[in-house]
Amino acid sequence: MNVYVQGMASEKSLTKQDLLKLLKRTQFELSGKEEQLASQGKELDRKDDVIRQQEEKIKEWEEAYDKLWKERFEARSERYICDPDQLRIDFGETDEAEDAAEGLKDAVEEADLIPAHRRRKPRKKRDESFPDHLERREVVAEIPAEASEAIERGELVLLPEAMWDATETLMYEPAQAWVKVTKYPKYTRPGDHNSAIQTPERPTGIVEGDKYDTGVAAEIITAKYGFHLPVYRQQDMFAGTGWTPGRSTLLNILTNAHFVIEPLLEYFRATVLQDSVIGCDDTGVTLLYPKNLPQLDLNDPKERRIHEVFSKALKEDKPSIRAKMWAYRGVSVKLNVFDFRVSRHRDGPRDFFENYAGTLVGDCYSGFESIVVDSNGAMVRAACNAHARRHIDKSSAYPKERKLWLYWYQQLFDIETRGKTMSPEQRHQLRQAEAQPIWTTMEQWLDEVPNRTRNVILPKSDFRKAIQYIRNHWTELRNYLNDPLVPVDNNEVELLMRQVATGRKNWLFAGSLRGGERSAGFFTLVSSALRNDLDVWQYAKDVLGQLLAGRTDYEPLLPWNWAKHHPDAIRHYRVAERRQRDAAKQTKRADRRKKLRRR
Repeated sequence: MNVYVQGMASEKSLTKQDLLKLLKRTQFELSGKEEQLASQGKELDRKDDVIRQQEEKIKEWEEAYDKLWKERFEARSERYICDPDQLRIDFGETDEAEDAAEGLKDAVEEADLIPAHRRRKPRKKRDESFPDHLERREVVAEIPAEASEAIERGELVLLPEAMWDATETLMYEPAQAWVKVTKYPKYTRPGDHNSAIQTPERPTGIVEGDKYDTGVAAEIITAKYGFHLPVYRQQDMFAGTGWTPGRSTLLNILTNAHFVIEPLLEYFRATVLQDSVIGCDDTGVTLLYPKNLPQLDLNDPKERRIHEVFSKALKEDKPSIRAKMWAYRGVSVKLNVFDFRVSRHRDGPRDFFENYAGTLVGDCYSGFESIVVDSNGAMVRAACNAHARRHIDKSSAYPKERKLWLYWYQQLFDIETRGKTMSPEQRHQLRQAEAQPIWTTMEQWLDEVPNRTRNVILPKSDFRKAIQYIRNHWTELRNYLNDPLVPVDNNEVELLMRQVATGRKNWLFAGSLRGGERSAGFFTLVSSALRNDLDVWQYAKDVLGQLLAGRTDYEPLLPWNWAKHHPDAIRHYRVAERRQRDAAKQTKRADRRKKLRRR
């Protein structure tokens, strides 16, 4: 630039060649400045992008933090409160929650905090008497010595027994074990030296020699799979009866008992596959695998998968693998069938639903879709609306739209509650009349969202992902409208996973592949008995006894058929509790509908 200034001062002293050099140098300096400015502009843009990404990341972390905080400290119930601003405490839907809510209402009424005309009627006093079928052993309270002497002297008169007071105290003694000694007479023909000594035929037992009664096996099964007690705790439990078995003894009894019930379990499986609607779900179970791979038939698809999973775990030096316990629940056939598999590959459900024709209810696992496609139209898949609603409930963005979708789902589930007590034909009419219009409204909302210019639902928001989940599985989520036997959700099957999860917290893992398969068999027996409100011990003992006696007709051993001939084994209090809960839910939702109509 100095040259340029000097040139301006004395233009006549510069030649044409000097001016050209000066021009080129100036252009070069200007181009360098432009490149520097462009580089700085790019750097600023890059920094702006980094700041924007950091802000988005911080927002995601804040949303994740809010979700974790809610999961940890807020109520875990998924129940939707249509008016969150009302003065109300949401206790959830458990029995304990209902008791707590009733207790709060009673306290409010006693404190005279609400108008008298709104007070509830006093609750009926609960019957605390003991059942009539319990044995009564009468004892007479000892009269003090002074009073006894006065009665003998005639100073006091002993009143008739009909005027005495009587109190009842429930007594309890721990279970007791005792040994039955069975003597087998021997007889022969007198004087006939060639006659063989004869004796009555000995029955087939759980173990060789009929050393343990079926009641022992039934107790082990009930304790482990009904009350989730691992074998080492059962060892202490049996020690209280005077018999201290080894853990290997208890496991051997379980193994032999499973061998006995295997034909019945296969019959359960064939029976549940006759149902037109079956729900399916799975949960994880830790499996300890052998470090020396067993001999497996690689031509068998199931054993080939086992070899594949074991080999991979061994190569990666894993101490265990995450196996899966699958559950299959008939909607009309009251059986729950469990199946143990080494992985979540679709092999398990595919083998179970081979040649099945009907509706599969489950989550949106891609393996289910491929199974339905391979059925060539014999199967239909119905998706779980509770899963779809859960995605909406867990989202935090767009609270107005979120509230609207939760309200729609609240209406849909309210319709199902009313239809629960109806016949299939009436339920189908109810769904078509009331649920179908709601789905039409939801579909119109989904079609309108892409065309928005204001209040656009951003693609990366958790609410948009929840909506996209519903859009992707729209047909499957609505399939329940076409069949009154198909439930709106898969919650009943998901509840079965609690049985496995509770047991898993106690016995921690499956010690072997065969052990996991035996657990699935016992879960099938115990869970099906519980579903039919049976005493598990009585059912398991009688079933084992009949199978050991040679029964091959399994129809009478189905839980509902067995219950007809053993009414004393039905847990009637469970039936009553379920009816009371259903009635309370019907009343609660009817009251909510009335309140909404008054607004």
